[in-house]
Amino acid sequence: MDKIYINGIKTYGYHGAIQEERVLGQYFITDIVLYIDLTAASETDDLNETVHYGEVYNLAEEIIKGEPVSLIERLAGKINAELFDRYDKIVEIETTITKPNPPIDGNYESVAITLHGKRETSWQ
Repeated sequence: MDKIYINGIKTYGYHGAIQEERVLGQYFITDIVLYIDLTAASETDDLNETVHYGEVYNLAEEIIKGEPVSLIERLAGKINAELFDRYDKIVEIETTITKPNPPIDGNYESVAITLHGKRETSWQ
């Protein structure tokens, strides 16, 4: 399966399980991998045969800037669900959300999760 990568979307948001995170906010870095058949796009040079990267970027940024949630798992779930709703061509999605500076004492670089979603199909 072919893949589209959109990496390093850096957005300020107000998410977290700790109240201070929702008041002060912090940066979130998002990486998205879209699993999609790009054969037609590679043969036709037609934007309609792929997914518009700018739209994916804007959607992720909008969700992260939007309504606060407690868990970055929820943020990734919202992004995946919205992308599946908007783009029929997407077969699978991996969304990674990184918190570079979560309020955890210790020596570490960041905390991140990856949520992998597959399009649900209905058998008739």
